[in-house]
Amino acid sequence: MNRITVALLAAFDAALSALIGLAIPLVPLALLWAVQYDTTIDFGVFWRVAADSWLLGHGADLRAGLAPDSALALGLPGGTERFAVTIAPLAFSLLTLLLGARTGRRAQESPFRAIGVGIAIGTYLLVSLLVTLGAADASASIDPVQGILLPPLVFALGVLIGAALHSARSGEPDRLGDLAGETLHRLPEPVPGLLVVSLRGGALAAAGVVGSAALLVAVLLILDYSSVVALYESLGAEALGGLVVTLGQLAFLPNLVIWAASWLIGPGFALGTGSSVSAAGTLLGPIPSIPVLAALPQGSSAFGFLGLLVPLLAGFVAGWRLRSSVMDALDGRSLLRWGAAAAGGIGVVGGLLLGLLAWFSGGAAGPGRLVQIGPDPWAVGAVAALELALAAGLGLAAGRSGRG
Repeated sequence: MNRITVALLAAFDAALSALIGLAIPLVPLALLWAVQYDTTIDFGVFWRVAADSWLLGHGADLRAGLAPDSALALGLPGGTERFAVTIAPLAFSLLTLLLGARTGRRAQESPFRAIGVGIAIGTYLLVSLLVTLGAADASASIDPVQGILLPPLVFALGVLIGAALHSARSGEPDRLGDLAGETLHRLPEPVPGLLVVSLRGGALAAAGVVGSAALLVAVLLILDYSSVVALYESLGAEALGGLVVTLGQLAFLPNLVIWAASWLIGPGFALGTGSSVSAAGTLLGPIPSIPVLAALPQGSSAFGFLGLLVPLLAGFVAGWRLRSSVMDALDGRSLLRWGAAAAGGIGVVGGLLLGLLAWFSGGAAGPGRLVQIGPDPWAVGAVAALELALAAGLGLAAGRSGRG
């Protein structure tokens, strides 16, 4: 395989990845335009909604304004003035990361890795540029710099993750991995081993919390299925309209999972200024009639604080699983002193990851009360770090002493 072939395949793979993400909102909107509206509305409106959704899903900010009748119908009195929408439907970013990881793995398998990676990211940048320019409109506009740069940055992160995972699994030499290894070896013992344990343990604990949150969201949706259906019926949307509403909610499903994780950690999240959804109770003002929100816990529950056991259990399991790695790194040194450092490292890494996820999942969803949606990342990160560190310390103390 020569350089030109590698470059063409990388460009095709990146362009296809971008088009898949764009097609998810565009195809149902095109069906809605053709079937329900009988092509009487300018298709450019539907294209801009799809393009803006894709760009918004990668973190680009949107500024928009509503017509007076639309603002009144939605109950947004301040909607006639231009407002910012900064909350990202994270399903788009997640899809881009996964597709980028696939591209990175394929590029790593080729004899010209740098060419494959560079061409793929450059192609994604070109697609983002074209979409951003093609979606520009006076009524709703994406920040052009963010629209052009953020999607390829998310894709590039996925490419790097895919390339690194492929190198780690195949045992092939990797410059980035070699550089990280050389940097670690320059540090005094037992710091390198404890850093690796902190990274592994923090990632494991954070994954445990997020996985439990996903299970919680699924259970709540099943238990409140009738309320969700009732909200669908109240919208009066036809079949295609209901499909578009469902896809829109699926685009925010990763956000909902992260919000559930913040609920399990303790701080909870907001659905508007002055509102709170946490283990201590639910305090809501007027919220949009979005069907999935029917699954929100109502009022206060005596069992709400049981959710706090999830991050504690995740931290404990991480410490318990990695005790043998800590003992190997210490090589006879004091477990009390260095074990506390390892537990603190696990807490810091896990708290940082969960705080970043909380930051990515929130933002402004409109004017007025809707400027504050999602969890407080600082509170989530700090509380998670404390919970995970304490639990990891207990796990290290109770863990297996042998290798494993």
